Amino acid sequence: MKRRASEQQPDAGVDHEPDYRFTLANERTFLAWIRTALALLAGAVAVMQLVPDFGLPEGRKLLSGLLAVLSVATVAGSALRWRSAQWAMRCDAPLPSTRLPWLLAAGVILVGLIVIVLALLFGVSAGD
Repeated sequence: MKRRASEQQPDAGVDHEPDYRFTLANERTFLAWIRTALALLAGAVAVMQLVPDFGLPEGRKLLSGLLAVLSVATVAGSALRWRSAQWAMRCDAPLPSTRLPWLLAAGVILVGLIVIVLALLFGVSAGD
C-alpha cells in the first residue's frame, strides 16, 4: 500500500521546510548567542573605559582585546551554528555538534585568570 505524498517521510538530504517550531527554537538559540556576544563587547568597552590601569595599561588593553575577540568569535560561531542547524533540519540530517560553548568557556576562564593575576600583582589597596 502506497502512502500519500503528505504522509511520506522526506528523504535524507532532500531540502524541505522544517516545522516552524524547530526553526524558531534555532533562531532563539542564535539570539541567545548574540546577547552573549553583545555582553562580552560591552564588557570590553567597560574594561577599557572604566577599569583603572593597575599601573600596567597593557593589562587593561589585553583584557579588553580578549573580550572583544571572544565577542567576535561568538557572533561568527553562532551564525555558522545557526546555518548548519537550519540546513540539518531541512535535510532531516542529525544536528551538528559545536565547540562554541567550549571556546567561550575557555575564553572566560582565561579572562578570569588574567584579572586574578592583575589584581594580585597590581591591585590598588582600599586606602588609595
